[in-house]
Amino acid sequence: MDLPIVVGVDGSEPSLRAVDWAADEAALRGAPLRLVYASLWERYEGESLAEDLGKPSEQVRAADIVRVAAERARLRQPGVGISTDVLPEEPEYALVHEGHRACALVLGSRGRSGFVDMLLGSVGLTVAAHADCPVIVVRPGGDNRVRADARGRVTVGVGEQGEDSAALRFAAREVQLRHATLDAVRAWRCPSHETTDHPLLAGEPARLHEQHAVEVLDRALKGTPAEIDLHRRTVEGPARKVLLHASREADLVVVGARRNPGHLGLQLGRVSHALLHHSACAVAVVPEQA
Repeated sequence: MDLPIVVGVDGSEPSLRAVDWAADEAALRGAPLRLVYASLWERYEGESLAEDLGKPSEQVRAADIVRVAAERARLRQPGVGISTDVLPEEPEYALVHEGHRACALVLGSRGRSGFVDMLLGSVGLTVAAHADCPVIVVRPGGDNRVRADARGRVTVGVGEQGEDSAALRFAAREVQLRHATLDAVRAWRCPSHETTDHPLLAGEPARLHEQHAVEVLDRALKGTPAEIDLHRRTVEGPARKVLLHASREADLVVVGARRNPGHLGLQLGRVSHALLHHSACAVAVVPEQA
């Protein structure tokens, strides 16, 4: 059975844009789409209390939210199989748990109640930091279509994992689905303590660091499918700034996030954190084993 693409919905416009993006992705992958609303409404509101007050319960509202989202997805991609669920659970727990049986989780950039709030809240960050499948955050202002006729570019930040990089494999798959270009970027920096004022030596430390970046990039891309339109480059500067700049010309930016089993804290580095908050396009955070 094909694993679904799971979308966290809460009725907000950003979450509905995430539904659009996920429906397109599901159509390309030939995967089912699962729409999930999670809230602890049972803890704070019993159905009988809501009925006594003459107001619709949160359960009814949640059912309406997933129904509207499902109708939107069906209109956008009629051929995609769609399922929905309302879960009386903590949103963080629900989505991370859903990730155990999903090919990807898709979230909006901000949620109405903090459910998928990547800009100000902690729920989306927690999911991106702990899910064991790729987490895609649909940023505001983008085209929100999985297609190659906008910019036709998927950018991947290349780390130290080499050919074993899950992020690079995910990016290569996205490029093949979209018939797009793979923009593989390795950022590098020359530490300030290695610079010198001597005119004959001033360029040597920088050259060595740049050469190392080229070697890392070459090793990582060694197994990239030959049919992929590949653009490789090394750029001097902090990785988060380099990739944020690259996001302006991309449809999707892909980065890896190391997973350390048993570690309870947020497992996101500065690069992933910066992209989730400020990228100009959708961001995919792909778990990498430490």
